[in-house]
Amino acid sequence: MSVTVVGSVNEDVLVAVARLPGRGETVVGRSVIRAPGGKGANQAAAAGLLGPGVHMVGRVGEDAAGDRQLAALAGSRVNVSRVHRTPGLPTGTATIPVEDGSGENLIVVQPGANEALTPEDVDVEPVHRADVLLLQLEVPLDAVREAAATSGGRVVLTPAPPQPLSEELLALVDVLVPNEHELVQLTGATPGERTPAELVALAQRVAGPVVVVTLGARGALLVLRDGSPALLQPPPEVTPVDTTGAGDCFTGALAQALAGGQDLPGAVRYAVAAAALSTTGEGARGGLPGDDEVQAVLARVPQATEVA
Repeated sequence: MSVTVVGSVNEDVLVAVARLPGRGETVVGRSVIRAPGGKGANQAAAAGLLGPGVHMVGRVGEDAAGDRQLAALAGSRVNVSRVHRTPGLPTGTATIPVEDGSGENLIVVQPGANEALTPEDVDVEPVHRADVLLLQLEVPLDAVREAAATSGGRVVLTPAPPQPLSEELLALVDVLVPNEHELVQLTGATPGERTPAELVALAQRVAGPVVVVTLGARGALLVLRDGSPALLQPPPEVTPVDTTGAGDCFTGALAQALAGGQDLPGAVRYAVAAAALSTTGEGARGGLPGDDEVQAVLARVPQATEVA
């Protein structure tokens, strides 16, 4: 079993705040922590801690931040031989204020070396032979398309940050994993709160892949293409500290479960448990669990329910 991630590698700057700022508002941070991040690298780290055979394809700068990010990935059992150094560009960064108590956050990304990833970078053996290929949209879209087109395994795409996706790209994707806000933007719907049934209707408007909508504390919604009912999978109860990176943990766990042969409902159940556990530590990776921890909590995961 193998998982390859093509995507971003960032250094996160986490700022603790009493409450998140509104538009045009200034709040004073309590503390600052530098931590590994990037949607691609976060997914790779989550998958690496949950199982073997994880490779990362991406770019970092020729700087100390790049050194730290490569070491962090390697420490999460990720093969980084296809992460290239990029002269003249810094390693990507993300500034993340995190609200005390709720753990909710805002994220501002400066891509840096991630913007230099090319189609040639991703036309490599770890992409060709992976059982599951994970993609996101924090690197150039032509590299994402090339990776999806040359993959020999199941392709999983997180459409974040959201942007229009061509029918050509969607046709190459097996599983699309948006959160509810990304799903709304992807379908051109009006922003607003929606019931699970309304989210299912939106997901069915996306042509092609199976859709798994992450819903934060409500779990995840699995919308299949075989005519069977959609499933709402609630998470186990945890006490969240920081929700940063929970969606990336979900996707990394989903990939490892699929690579290990689980069906989609089982993989979503496993991923919901892993993502819930990830919120119990600080930063995008501070709470990432191992497989033993996820297995221990699976008995507490509520059963999925059908969504009419």
